[in-house]
Amino acid sequence: MTTSSAPGKIYLFGEHAVVYGEPAVPCAIEQRARVTVEQRSDTALRVSADDLTLDGFTVEYDGAATGVPDVDVPQALVEAAMSYVQDAINQALDAADVEDAGFEISIESDIPLGAGLGSSAAVVVATIDAATRELGTVLSAEEIADRAYHVENTVQNGEASRADTFCSAMGGAVRVEGDSCGCINAPSDLPIVIGYDGGSGDTGKLVAGVRDLRNEYTFASDTISTIGDLVRRGETALAEGDTERIGELMNINHGLLSALGVSSRSLANMVWAARDAGAHGAKLTGAGGGGCIVALDPTDETETALQYTPGCERAFRAELTETGVTQV
Repeated sequence: MTTSSAPGKIYLFGEHAVVYGEPAVPCAIEQRARVTVEQRSDTALRVSADDLTLDGFTVEYDGAATGVPDVDVPQALVEAAMSYVQDAINQALDAADVEDAGFEISIESDIPLGAGLGSSAAVVVATIDAATRELGTVLSAEEIADRAYHVENTVQNGEASRADTFCSAMGGAVRVEGDSCGCINAPSDLPIVIGYDGGSGDTGKLVAGVRDLRNEYTFASDTISTIGDLVRRGETALAEGDTERIGELMNINHGLLSALGVSSRSLANMVWAARDAGAHGAKLTGAGGGGCIVALDPTDETETALQYTPGCERAFRAELTETGVTQV
């Protein structure tokens, strides 16, 4: 039996634009997914999940689900979650040079499913690490990141970037631009506050919507390029530890993402509540459509304001973590 964990992430800048080769800066946060893998004597796969903002579910199958989990989330999210696990196991088998094997897999997570905090990337990264170790193979964080990216890209129909999986595998703040990935400096004490509306966005649908907009309107293509320029300015602000400047650029980034149609009423309400409370900046994080916003505020004002904001189910602080995927 082997257990590995991997962190979730927030985007300071660059989601959606990163799909088109522009840079993005996600940061790993100390909300983690933990995956326990134990090899079976047969080739079946049994997956149990808890704490993914679901009621919990167990599915046993031999390549295709034989049961439908009874959970209070869109069925598409559950099906995607199972695809992530299955493809992660396939990557582990390939890495360990094992033709076939069955596993008992247990998933626990602090990260809301589909909320923009990198739950799928964390689960995939942790699953690949735990499964390969269970099979007697130890991969580098870089190889885990690469294999996890291919899982996400397959499940998301070629619309994924390397940002989420690289950040989860490596930890810390990272910069991703196309296939180029690297760790960058960022203040370790960024005063991160997260607001969660209790919902989730359909990543594939949202990414496809931005693509359609970009193909139809020049302004959308220009907006994506502008986000890339903003990210480059954000890197400088991060290197200088200029929290106020980082927040200002986050505000602009949110406006540009709203223009691309990926915000929502609940996300907008939380963003404005954070700004009104004095946050340096606030924006949606992840694909959008619902889920989470991230704000920077060293005081208690933003967290308190979010707790009283209609549509906000939960507000909490998050710390950056330098620890990526690790065996527990």
